[in-house]
Amino acid sequence: MFIKKTLLSAVAVLPMTFGAAQAADLVLGVPNWPAANATSNILKVVIEENFGLDVELQNGTNPIIFEAMDSGSMHLHPEVWLPNQANLHNKFVKEEGTVIANQKPVQAVQGMCVTKHTADTYGITSIDDLTDPDKMAVFDKDGNGTPEVWIGAPGWASTVIEKIRAKSYGYDQTMDLKEYDGTVAWGELGAAANADEPWIGFCYEPHFIFVAYDLVYLDEPEHDPATWTIVQPTDDPAWLEKSEASPAWKGATLHLHYAAEVRENFPEVAAMLDNYSMPPATLSEAGYALSVQGIDVEDYAKNWVAENEDVVLGWLTN
Repeated sequence: MFIKKTLLSAVAVLPMTFGAAQAADLVLGVPNWPAANATSNILKVVIEENFGLDVELQNGTNPIIFEAMDSGSMHLHPEVWLPNQANLHNKFVKEEGTVIANQKPVQAVQGMCVTKHTADTYGITSIDDLTDPDKMAVFDKDGNGTPEVWIGAPGWASTVIEKIRAKSYGYDQTMDLKEYDGTVAWGELGAAANADEPWIGFCYEPHFIFVAYDLVYLDEPEHDPATWTIVQPTDDPAWLEKSEASPAWKGATLHLHYAAEVRENFPEVAAMLDNYSMPPATLSEAGYALSVQGIDVEDYAKNWVAENEDVVLGWLTN
């Protein structure tokens, strides 16, 4: 590989610099969504090919990966959403100083959305429509008289916030708030879209669903910090009562985070991680390849690196 050749002299001195490792030199966290999985696998290929290190991947939730980066048993989180994970970011980056955040974020969008077919056919275009029992009746899938809406997966910080938003807007009184794995929700979305049936749920991008389907966000009042107070369940048992979030989300950013000890033990790798940046469209396309096309993530990562040497070289040399 061209990039590998250009760094041959640097690679040659790594063993003397870093010493022998008892296990893997680096352990990269893999959160449970497709784009993050692809990113961790891509970084594994880049690090192994260009720095001669042994890299392992390990699945984990956001809190588990941050705790592991703090303790040194894991070294990277590929896709931290802010402000969603602000509590973890603030604790480990700002307070403890054991984790470093990449400062070249990916811009993101999130909120409640419907398929365009749903918006056009049923006139569901605003967050206020979620408090209209007549309009929401089309989402009563099990026929129990209460419509359902997917607000995210268990363990996602965004799911907590969507529960707060549902309370603040009042649609927790008209709809059954469902929490389950994203792959199930996206499967339901695909089935509904293909059959021209109504669908509503939490959406975020970059994400493969915006490559695969025609989706629109519901209209909401513009974000206002004065009406956005988020208390996490881990911080206060009365979190829901004390929280409010009645406007739209503020624009989110996605940041790669890595353990601070990487700078000390593997400074060349840390420099590459500081330079890392990824276009939003690439993350959406990666998720589409893994989730819809069924491409093996290891094969995808190797092919992506081989086909994007200019991007990788930018991480390595900027």
